[in-house]
Amino acid sequence: MRLPSPFTRLLPFLTLCTLAMTACADSSSDPVKPAAPVVIPANAETLILGGGCFWCVEAAYELVPGVLAAESGYAGGTRPNPSYEQVCTGASGHAEVVKITFDPAKVTRAQLVDFFWDIHDPTTLNRQGNDEGSQYRSVIYYANEAEHALLLASRDRASSAWGGKIVTEISALPAFYPAEAYHQDYYRHNPSAGYCRVVIKPKIDKLKKAPLVNP
Repeated sequence: MRLPSPFTRLLPFLTLCTLAMTACADSSSDPVKPAAPVVIPANAETLILGGGCFWCVEAAYELVPGVLAAESGYAGGTRPNPSYEQVCTGASGHAEVVKITFDPAKVTRAQLVDFFWDIHDPTTLNRQGNDEGSQYRSVIYYANEAEHALLLASRDRASSAWGGKIVTEISALPAFYPAEAYHQDYYRHNPSAGYCRVVIKPKIDKLKKAPLVNP
């Protein structure tokens, strides 16, 4: 995860992955209250997508009522069980993604997909803000043709708002590999980290007013 300016200018000699590891170490000293155990109902469904840094996407979807869990991970590449460092190089082909588990009785797949276009910029190829590389590509996966049609319809509805420039990859569901433990619930555990303060918090504060989050 590359930290945005002025962090990048202050640390020009560090690599993208090294900056991310620095961000991981820059956490809040306050203890974090453990999350309450989540009971996953038998009818729960999943959706896997990526829109840049998975810390951001995970934090955004955790705001949505009906989302039971959001797990950061990797998908879409050729290397099995990749490490974060391997994904950072771009050579693995994987994207940073989030696996969303949700209760369809409380929030629909269509609503979650429509929300996707609002939480990132789907017109920038292999980039979100200062995070650059194929691992940060905009991507969303489908498990069957019904889901495929739903994704295409949602993209077409969002297209006019984005000037017809959406470049999001829409692909068949690949294997999902969970990210390392320190990436999970990163924003909740590290609210004082530089990346969280500068990049994630402003986005989350804005999304708290979204109709899906605050009906």
